[in-house]
Amino acid sequence: MLQKYFIAIIPPEPILNEIKNIKEYVSKQYNSHGALQSPAHITLHMPFLWEEEKEEKLLDCLKGFSFEDSPLIKLKSFSSFEPRVVFINVDNDKALFLLQQKLVFHVKKNLSIFNQSDSLRGFHPHITIAFRDLKKQIFYKVWDDFKAQEFNTEFNCNEVALLKKGKLNWEIYRRFKFTP
Repeated sequence: MLQKYFIAIIPPEPILNEIKNIKEYVSKQYNSHGALQSPAHITLHMPFLWEEEKEEKLLDCLKGFSFEDSPLIKLKSFSSFEPRVVFINVDNDKALFLLQQKLVFHVKKNLSIFNQSDSLRGFHPHITIAFRDLKKQIFYKVWDDFKAQEFNTEFNCNEVALLKKGKLNWEIYRRFKFTP
């Protein structure tokens, strides 16, 4: 049976909970619930289908991923993809871009899974707080609410997570520490 997965960076606590609170605020205030379907994350590899019976091969591939640097992830303020997405901006960091490129190449080489974001729009790291079910007319109200707000924090990234689609939500399935 085919199952959906994606690979991402998950912020540590208490940042993870702080972002969850922001998503819950957007959900209650603006009736936009889509961002609550997954934990706060920075997508490194877009969702893909994989045979659940071959899941061990996928896990072994990610266990074998190595990355020497631990990118410093800086979350800076809010931004948007008009007219449907509001997100926390991730500061451009060379190590983060290298991590994403190396991970995508590793997965492509070992599993023949291709990352759609490379061909469609490139890598634009961010953490979504509102999207998909955000109505266009409501987008501008949400954006007005967040565009002047500050959000500044940072954390060292030393692992990636494999997320797996459940019946309703995406769940963190496994975490993989970087091995030098």
